[in-house]
Amino acid sequence: MDRVYNFSAGPSMLPLEVLEKAQKELLNYNGCGSSVLEMSHRSKPFEAIVNNAEATLRRIMHIPDEYAVLFLQGGASLQFSMVPMNLTAQGATTAYAVTGQFAKKAWEEGARWGNAVAVTNGKIDNFAAIPAVTPELIPQDAAYLHITGNNTVYGTAYNTLPDTGSVPLVADWSSAILGKVIDVKKHALIYAGAQKNMGPAGLTVVILRKELLERTLDPIVPTMLQYAIHADKGSMYNTPPCFSIYMAGLVFEWVEKNGGVEAMEQRNAARAAALYKALESCDHFRPLAAKKDRSIMNVTFTLDTPEMTAEFLAMAQGRGLTSLKGYRTVGGCRASLYNGMPDEGVAALIDCICAFEIGKRT
Repeated sequence: MDRVYNFSAGPSMLPLEVLEKAQKELLNYNGCGSSVLEMSHRSKPFEAIVNNAEATLRRIMHIPDEYAVLFLQGGASLQFSMVPMNLTAQGATTAYAVTGQFAKKAWEEGARWGNAVAVTNGKIDNFAAIPAVTPELIPQDAAYLHITGNNTVYGTAYNTLPDTGSVPLVADWSSAILGKVIDVKKHALIYAGAQKNMGPAGLTVVILRKELLERTLDPIVPTMLQYAIHADKGSMYNTPPCFSIYMAGLVFEWVEKNGGVEAMEQRNAARAAALYKALESCDHFRPLAAKKDRSIMNVTFTLDTPEMTAEFLAMAQGRGLTSLKGYRTVGGCRASLYNGMPDEGVAALIDCICAFEIGKRT
């Protein structure tokens, strides 16, 4: 069977060129006689893999020297806890913009550690839009404002960063990192799970100002959950997710080779615009996200009835377009247009939408 076009929100498609290189190197990486899957994380070859991955990521994201880059485990979900534990004392005030499923989870975990204030909550509009955040909404004693930059479940995104005043900005960019330009300097801390736009599951990237590593933490914070420990050990305090780091490094190189994050954003914006245009031209399809807040990475839409939605999903599946079913709490459909999705896949989805629409009109 030929490869399908996988529109999953994660794990997602990887660039074919990256997969083919990994396949070629799988049994014998760079002449060292073993696979990266078997390689000691303390070996010189793996040390080079980690260093090259970080250097490439710094180049393509324009990460300043005053920021540390960490390769961790536990997914973005573990960062919901690590962020407050490392950036605040127990009971301290933090601020959260609740714009979707995972933003809500981050806020709830923050509330387990301290006084986590939800400065906005998009639930009233079923998270179809991003409520505006202005400095007066943010408690001035807040250690940070946390946002979820791109909401995979609802298909919304911060297309303009909020004005936080003097309060540091922390952002979960899991589903948009490398797919759109992110101004690192406007953030105190960025984190992202790799399984959407950077590589396979198992790796989480954290980018943070080095000054944050100097804080004295509450003694209750476990060693494994301390950013400073991981930074001091070069992300190898314990055995890291070696193969995931290797694969992410290949993706970073692929992004750089193909014009960098700037080129990825231009390509993704054009593809998303074409898909939104197709949906808006139909009588039976409706985009779910407010136009000003639409994501270029995750396009959510629905049809007239659940039965029609199921019929469309079956048609798409038959054409090799998989994982288009919407998140379980939302329903409808969702197409994730990450960097690894070929242009042909997006074109095939648009063709399928148009064919379904025509079939319903006749």
